[in-house]
Amino acid sequence: MKLFYAILSFIFIGINVGHSHALWLETNTKGELNKEQEIKVFFGEYSYNVIEEVNGKAFKNVKKFQLSLVNPSGEKTILETKEFKNYYSATYIPQENGVYTVELINNEIDVIDYTKYDFGIFKTHYHSMTKFTVGEELSTSKKLEYNGLQIQDITSSEGETLSFRVYYKGKELKDAEIEVAIAENWTKSITTDENGVATLRLPWKNFNYFLEVTKKEEVPGEYNGEDYQFIWHCATYMYLN
Repeated sequence: MKLFYAILSFIFIGINVGHSHALWLETNTKGELNKEQEIKVFFGEYSYNVIEEVNGKAFKNVKKFQLSLVNPSGEKTILETKEFKNYYSATYIPQENGVYTVELINNEIDVIDYTKYDFGIFKTHYHSMTKFTVGEELSTSKKLEYNGLQIQDITSSEGETLSFRVYYKGKELKDAEIEVAIAENWTKSITTDENGVATLRLPWKNFNYFLEVTKKEEVPGEYNGEDYQFIWHCATYMYLN
């Protein structure tokens, strides 16, 4: 049974900055009419097969996410989640054929001080999307109204190439570097063109391909009584071929 993963974000946890955690979504790539579709929210280190428990300290720091779904007609539904041992779960019953776009936003994380790592004091804005299809016709995910960084999956057919478009504050972001990674520390960088589009030719099938793009917004501010120097935007996407 295929699962479609979308990783929301890298978040720096612990002493070693290089070991970064992430939130991600899992759902079946194919749904069925009038049949419950489950969407799960995980947090951990994908590359190391680490999944945090919901009531653990690490997951509690990032649990103020909003999960929503846009149906093929463009109607948006906020999804309520339930806690399980190491994930949150939401369900939705599709009523029409087409592509359903799932979005997770998390802008409510405490300010992080990483001056000792020469990174600064920052507030994080995380965003991720995934999609599932009901019916035979494949289509792209929707561009959603989000005033930050997002990766839209614009792959419309099965094949050897994936296509994505990166937006920042609603506009296509050119020259954005997307890091693509799979297990076993294989990585590759792809860059968006003048239309914000990047393509990836798949070297192997049946692997999860993780995409991440980040951008610093040099705007200082205050959140929950803590000052920060800039906003660190991170958008991620995981594709299961």
